Amino acid sequence: MPIHDSVLDLIGETPVVRAQRLDAGICELYLKLESQNPGGSIKDRIGQSMIEAAERRGDIHPGDTLVEGTAGNTGIGLALVAQQKGYRLILVVPDKMSREKIFNLKAMGAQVVLTRSDVAKGHPDYYQDMAERIARETPGAYFVNQFGNPDNPAAHEFGTGPEILRQMADAGGVDAVVFGCGSSGTMTGLSRCFAEHAPHVELILADPIGSILTEYINEGTLSDKSASWMVEGIGEDFLPSIADFSRVKRAYAISDKESFLTARALLQAEGILGGSSSGTLLAAALRYCREQTVPKKVLVFVCDTGNKYLSKLYNDYWMLDNGFLERQPTGDLRDLILRPYSQRDTVVVAPGDLLVTAYQRMKLYEISQLPVMEDERLVGILDESDVLLHVYGDEARFRETVSTAMTTTLDFMDVRAPIESLLPVFERGQVAIVVDGGQFLGLITRIDLLNYLRRRVQ
Repeated sequence: MPIHDSVLDLIGETPVVRAQRLDAGICELYLKLESQNPGGSIKDRIGQSMIEAAERRGDIHPGDTLVEGTAGNTGIGLALVAQQKGYRLILVVPDKMSREKIFNLKAMGAQVVLTRSDVAKGHPDYYQDMAERIARETPGAYFVNQFGNPDNPAAHEFGTGPEILRQMADAGGVDAVVFGCGSSGTMTGLSRCFAEHAPHVELILADPIGSILTEYINEGTLSDKSASWMVEGIGEDFLPSIADFSRVKRAYAISDKESFLTARALLQAEGILGGSSSGTLLAAALRYCREQTVPKKVLVFVCDTGNKYLSKLYNDYWMLDNGFLERQPTGDLRDLILRPYSQRDTVVVAPGDLLVTAYQRMKLYEISQLPVMEDERLVGILDESDVLLHVYGDEARFRETVSTAMTTTLDFMDVRAPIESLLPVFERGQVAIVVDGGQFLGLITRIDLLNYLRRRVQ
C-alpha cells in the first residue's frame, strides 16, 4: 500500500464486504464500509468536497472561519479537513447527538454550539437556522450550508457513485443501493451518477419513522408535520434545496427500536460496528431483499462507525431505559430496577474499600449512590453527599474506608409494595432499597421511576 502525506488522502475508496450471516432472502447483500473513512463516516467525503471547492473558487482562505449546522458526522468531516488546512470551525449541533460525537468535535478543535432538537426548520433555535445566523453575524465567516451546497452531491456524483460501480463490477454488478437522507447529498449525487452510467440500479431510501420523506416517496404527498426520532444524521422535516428524489423508487420507514437492534445484530452477525443510521439502512435493505422474487445484488452503506454510539445504542442500560431492550416483566418493583443485583449489574463497594475507590466508581458509572455489600448482605448505603461531608476540610480522608462514611440506618422496601410507595422515599431525598425477604434486589432512583412511566406511555 502507498504511503500518504495526509490523512485526507484516505477519504474514499472504502471497502465492500459481502454479508454472510444476515438473512437477505434470495438476494446477495453487500456492505459498503463508509465507517472506514478517517473521520469514521461517509460525511468525510462532503467535508473535503465542500471545503476544497470553496478554496478553488477563492471563497475561503486558511485562517478563515467556517460555520455549519450538523447532526454530527458532517461536522466531524469538516473538522478533519479544517484542522488539516488551518480553518477555524464553528458547528451548531442538536442536543440529541451522542456525547462521543461532541467530544470528538471538540478534541479536533471545533467550537461546538448545542441547540434544541425538538424544533423544526424556521424556528430560531433550529440547528441550521442558528448556524446561518451565526455565520451572518460573524465578520468574514463562510456558511458551508450542506443542505444547499451543490458541492455536497458532487462528492457522490463523481466520487462515491463511480467507486461503487467499479467495486461491484467484480461481483457482477449492482441492482439496488440502499441509503439514508439527511442533507440529501448522497441520494442526489448517486442519482445523477447512476442516471448516466447505470440507469437500471434501483435507489431505495431508508428513513426514520417521524421523518416526512417516506410519505413523500411512496405516496407523493409532502407533509408539514414531522415527529421526533432518536436515530442520528438521517430523516428530515423539509426537502433540502439540493435534493433530487426523482429516481428513488421506494422508501421504508424504520423505527428507532428496529434501527438500534439491527445495528447490534450487524455487529453480532458480521463483526461490523455500525452507527445508529447504519441500523436504519440495514433494516430497510433486509426488508427490501426479503420482498424480492428474483435474486438481486443489493448494496447498503454502513454510514458511520458505532464507536460514536457506545454510550447509547451499544449501552444495555441506555437501551433498557429507553424501552429498546426488554426484560421479562415481573409485575412488581423488580420491573423498575435498572441494575439488578442478582445479575451482578449493581455497582457496589465493600465496607473495607477506600472512599477514593467508591468515588471513582461513582464517576465511572455516573451514579450517585453505592450499596455496601459484605458476604452478600447489604450493610450500608454510600452516596455522594456522605463522601462530600466526610472529606470536606480534610481531603486525606479519601484514604479512609467506606465503613467510616456510609449510612447504616436503612429503610427497606418490599418488592411487592405498590409503586406509589416510592414517592415518600424520594421526597425524603433517599433511594428505594428493594428487598425480597432478607435478599437485596437492587435500588430504585427517581430517574428509574421516570423512565418506567415514560416506557408505559410509549
